[in-house]
Amino acid sequence: MHQSKRMILTIIIACQLIIVLDASIMITAIPQIGRSLHMTATSLTWVQNGYILPFGGFLLLGARAGDLLGRRRILGIGIGLFSLSSMLAGLAPTAEFLLVSRAFQGFAAALATPAGLALLSASFVEAKERSRAIAIYSAVSAGGGSIGLLLGGFFTDFISWRVGMFINVPIGIALLYLVQRYIQKTGTRTGRFDFWGAIVSVIGMTALVYGFVQAAEHGWGKPETWILLAAGIILLAAFVLIEARATEPIIPLRLFANRQRSGAYLGRFLIVCGNFSLFFFIPQYLQNVLGFSSLEAGLAFLPFTGAQFGMMYLMPGLVHRFGNRKVLMAGLLLAIMGTLWISRIVGVQAQFFPQMFILLAIMGIGAGMVFQPLTALGLSGVDPQDTGAASGLINVAHQSGSSLGLAILISVFDAAIRTDQPSKMHFAHAISSSILGSVLFITAAFIVTLICFLPASQPTREQALTDSCQGNGAS
Repeated sequence: MHQSKRMILTIIIACQLIIVLDASIMITAIPQIGRSLHMTATSLTWVQNGYILPFGGFLLLGARAGDLLGRRRILGIGIGLFSLSSMLAGLAPTAEFLLVSRAFQGFAAALATPAGLALLSASFVEAKERSRAIAIYSAVSAGGGSIGLLLGGFFTDFISWRVGMFINVPIGIALLYLVQRYIQKTGTRTGRFDFWGAIVSVIGMTALVYGFVQAAEHGWGKPETWILLAAGIILLAAFVLIEARATEPIIPLRLFANRQRSGAYLGRFLIVCGNFSLFFFIPQYLQNVLGFSSLEAGLAFLPFTGAQFGMMYLMPGLVHRFGNRKVLMAGLLLAIMGTLWISRIVGVQAQFFPQMFILLAIMGIGAGMVFQPLTALGLSGVDPQDTGAASGLINVAHQSGSSLGLAILISVFDAAIRTDQPSKMHFAHAISSSILGSVLFITAAFIVTLICFLPASQPTREQALTDSCQGNGAS
């Protein structure tokens, strides 16, 4: 790989890493954040969702902004806003200030992420180089969450949870310099922003997530729970209608014309619904039931992280030999087996080593085999003018899965506890039920991808292109 390309990849990976880290770096710090800012258990869920929802909701608008205003410019703006909002989150004197700062972080991430992925796609066109670049990007996107748990635990135990926010500032300043120096200025073009589409999608997803959070806190019998869920569904349906009629939509519906590409988006959404929730529930189990410290809970994810990053080096060879579909299906099966097994052993008397250690490694291998094929298939056969939108849609599926999956499984957790003063046994049972919910999501992802990736009797031009790319290990 040429040195200039290596630097471009380093910049994009570093940018993606700090963005992904911020989706999980607060998880091991949640107890300390609650104490320092006097936040309730329900309001603490918004420390996560306050970041994830605007991140997922504005990703497509960010992708569109990159297409129209230039991807290098939008990447730089996103990194700058992310650094500023990170500093404000670290300084937050109140819970409200923290949640607003987290929302601005999410918006900034929505600008930077699709611009970075589109730049990666445009910079690496040769089959072998592109396959390796996507493998590294996918490993960082998927494994960054567990690194965030480790860093969050370390900062919480030895310094303060606020350091997890402050650390983004010097990194962001360095990235701004590197972007201007090493990434060439990209072209702009005329067009319009689908502002209403973006706003309706964000409000719709927020209403849906908030409905599940309300169900967890107040139960399913409250009218406001059902009003919020209905409003979310109606608004998301309205979003589809807006996109169908818009002259320049943020989601060109033609992206879903390819059955396999649609399967990649939906499959990613479902597996993240299950996978991201594990990063929330397992650390809570380790701390509240097994007595781990914040740092120990972060360190416990090292087998997952190590296995996932190890797969990064094996994936190009596996994809070249077996193709994206077979590697993807094998990875999903490993993820299902590991997650199901871990849901069965969670209990008051459970031992972390060796069972949980081995299972987390198996789950890491499975995750490491899943995200690169899903990224590659989500970008396959896309026309050049739709690259930004397709890149944004991949990340929308990821972030929407994070927020909605967590909201749904929190309601499962709350229903499983069934008491206002849970013992360790009640807590372990509720965690086990929530992890079982993760298994159902990952199984649904397996079924969707199995159906969508079945070969058609008469393949379309796009499907033939996808199969050809897979033979080269670069779809």
